[in-house]
Amino acid sequence: MKGIEIARACHVSTSTLKHYEEWGLVPEVKRAANGYRQYSVLHFAYFKCIVNLNIGFGMKLVREFMPLVQAGEIVKGLWLINEQHARLQEDRAAAEHIVQLLDLDEVEWFSKSRTKKSCYKIGEVAGIARVATSAIRHWEKEELISPLRDQESGYRYYTPEDIKRILIIRTVSKAAWSLAVVREVLAETENNHFKRAKELAQKTLHYIDESLVARAKAMPAVNELLSLVTTEDSLWQIPQLGSYGYYR
Repeated sequence: MKGIEIARACHVSTSTLKHYEEWGLVPEVKRAANGYRQYSVLHFAYFKCIVNLNIGFGMKLVREFMPLVQAGEIVKGLWLINEQHARLQEDRAAAEHIVQLLDLDEVEWFSKSRTKKSCYKIGEVAGIARVATSAIRHWEKEELISPLRDQESGYRYYTPEDIKRILIIRTVSKAAWSLAVVREVLAETENNHFKRAKELAQKTLHYIDESLVARAKAMPAVNELLSLVTTEDSLWQIPQLGSYGYYR
C-alpha cells in the first residue's frame, strides 16, 4: 500500500505517518529499490489503531500501548486500556458529585462539606479528591488554594473548605478549561453564585461522555489489529463464551 492511501483512509497527513514510524509505534517498514516505503495490510491496521486510540485516549496511551502490542504483551496492553476506562469512570463520578453539590443551597452545601475532622494532611486530601499530591501542590503554586502551614514542621493542612475547592478545581480542570476559568468558577462559588460553576460541571460531564464514545469507537481498530498480530495459541484467539462458558 502507498503511504498516501493509508493517510487518506486514516484522515492524517503522510508526515504524521512518518512521525509514528520514527516513534517506533509501527513495525519496521521495508523500502523498495527506489526508496519508497512498502506498507502492508498489517501496517495499515497499526496506523488505524494509532489514529483511533489517539482520538479516544490521547497520544500518551498510544505510545505506551503500541510497543506492548509489538512485544506481544497483549493482555498487559489491554489492562492499560482498562485502567484508563476506570479513571474516566472516576472522573464522571466526581463531576456528578460537583453537580449535586451545586444544586444545594448555602446551608446544605456547608453541611454536606463538614466532616469529623477540622484539618487534613495532603495525602488524605489526595485520597478524598482522587488526585495526585503533585496536582494539589501545583494548584497551591497557582494560588488556587491556600492551605494552612505548620510553622515548625512545614506540613500543609487542609480544611473542609479547601477540599471543596479542590473538588471543584479537579472537575473543571478535567474538561481542559484554562486556569483563568477555574479561578472564575472558584470566585463565583465563594460569592454563592453557583450557576456558572454548575454550567461548567455539566459541560465537563458532556466532555467525559464524548471521551467515552470516542474510546468505544476506537476499540474495533484495536480488535482488528490484535486479531492480525496474535497467533492461534494466544489468549486473544481463544473463543470466549463469558460466564456461559463456565456455568453451562
